[in-house]
Amino acid sequence: MKETLPPATPTPGSPPAGTAPVEPPPPLIALRPLLWLVAAGVFMQMLDSTIVNTALPSMARDLNQSPLKMQAVVVAYSLTVAMLIPASGWLADRFGTRRLFILAIAVFTLGSLACALAQTLPQLVASRVLQGVGGAMLLPIGRLAVLRAVPRKDFLAAMSFVTVPGLIGPLIGPTLGGWLAEVASWHWIFLINLPLGVLGTLAALRWMPDLRGPQMRFDAWGYVLLAFGMVAISLSLDSLSEQDARRGFMLVLLVFGLAGLVAYWLHAARAPRPLFSLALFKVPSFSIGLLGNLFSRMGSSGMPFLIPLMLQVALGYSPMNAGLMMIPAALAGMGSKRIVVPLVHRLGYRKVLVGNTILVGLAMASFAFISPEWPLWLHLIQFACFGAVNSLQFTAMNTLALRDLDGDLASSGNSLLSMTMMLAMSIGVAVAGSLLGVFGNEALHPLRDQALGAFRWTFVCVGLITMASAAIFAQLPPTRRIPPASVKRADAA
Repeated sequence: MKETLPPATPTPGSPPAGTAPVEPPPPLIALRPLLWLVAAGVFMQMLDSTIVNTALPSMARDLNQSPLKMQAVVVAYSLTVAMLIPASGWLADRFGTRRLFILAIAVFTLGSLACALAQTLPQLVASRVLQGVGGAMLLPIGRLAVLRAVPRKDFLAAMSFVTVPGLIGPLIGPTLGGWLAEVASWHWIFLINLPLGVLGTLAALRWMPDLRGPQMRFDAWGYVLLAFGMVAISLSLDSLSEQDARRGFMLVLLVFGLAGLVAYWLHAARAPRPLFSLALFKVPSFSIGLLGNLFSRMGSSGMPFLIPLMLQVALGYSPMNAGLMMIPAALAGMGSKRIVVPLVHRLGYRKVLVGNTILVGLAMASFAFISPEWPLWLHLIQFACFGAVNSLQFTAMNTLALRDLDGDLASSGNSLLSMTMMLAMSIGVAVAGSLLGVFGNEALHPLRDQALGAFRWTFVCVGLITMASAAIFAQLPPTRRIPPASVKRADAA
């Protein structure tokens, strides 16, 4: 016999009789498996963005290539990620976060296996493109799942938890890549992703929710114009060091890429639902933050490619020691994030970004003075100083770009900023490699002192490129100085 319960006594704030109670959002602790899953995806993506750099000379020797030619391995991955980020949100709404996240892990894992099996440079580059297809969806889809599943009051804590692995990846990536290349082979840089991919797929099948947003029409024509412009510009800059007939073709491709971006701008002004609304650029802080981000990173994004290459080719470091030299920069970068908020509160974005942009450029150019005779402690100080100002620059630029965006513009602006960052990384490595090719006469000289000369001039040039972006940040309005007491209250909040 079914037991019946007496009617419950209404309590203040309870829903009226006859209505279904509103189900409260799950507590943050119940969503912890999802956060761990997304954090693992962030770690895989960030680790793979940095682990390759210290192994490039080993790859070059095994594939019978000049170390200079290996820049395509980095450019292919970052450019693919930049190209697919704008489509990730629409794909998640169309197919669901669960299905797309699992597909992203599977494609990333298959791309990693293809990289390990590559026998030639074109095969390796093609495999990196496949790997980038998966990597492009891991971070945006994971962030979107957290945004839709986590209650608003817990969102900041959840995102802080998820982004911590993004800091750990660059910290251990260069050293791990150098160690694997030295004690085993560069193939293991990609093979270690296979067990991670299998575990990630099983975890996603269990814990990734199937969340979908409202179905919106995708701006396919705008996407084609934007993607073509990004790819054409990056590929043309990547080949400017060539001295044969292809150089003329690449200059034509550069013009077509610029025309593609202009065509997208005109298209977005007329389209009812463009890929990225031009209303974003009516927000001055976003416009300046985005453009400053692009041009500043065009210089600084080449440094993770140039430094390990210089240490091994010009200074004779082993792959593992070259990776260890990057740790002070990563640690100093993590430490400098703690002073960004009080510094901006005291001085304002304009003074901080103009001054720090110049410091970043000078720190980059200072690598032109590096010498094999330098003691180790001087190398460590130089790396730490560069890491500190470079990290401060990234944090301040990103915060400036997103601080005044609300509603739909916040999501669109975040996607556009993420795409711009990856595009700048691709262009930065392409520019650095092209400059190195120009100063090194297409291939690095066999004598270390001659190779070091090519690196020195390249560091000066990329430093000047970064310093030029200070003129963009100078367009910010001056900020009134905030009293120290107010800074303390703001930090406490």
